[in-house]
Amino acid sequence: MKVTIDVDLTPEEARRLMGLPDLEAMQQRLLAQLEKQMASNLSYMDPEMLVKAILPVGAQGLEQFQNLLWGMARSATGGAAKGAKKPAKPE
Repeated sequence: MKVTIDVDLTPEEARRLMGLPDLEAMQQRLLAQLEKQMASNLSYMDPEMLVKAILPVGAQGLEQFQNLLWGMARSATGGAAKGAKKPAKPE
């Protein structure tokens, strides 16, 4: 024997029926806070601001930035640590 019951409920009605708490107000506050934080941090992702942060210290700052990028690339690819000897090129 097979019995099928169709229940037509909205998500809110289903939540109440199952006794789950209403988290909508908390979710709205968290989303508003997240949006505010993301908007305030957008200036840090601006390429112009990155260049301004690097250039005032001259070539040394640019070299340090380049070393940072190379270090991240090495660690991402599992490469050798800084200062490790490079294998000799075959001739």
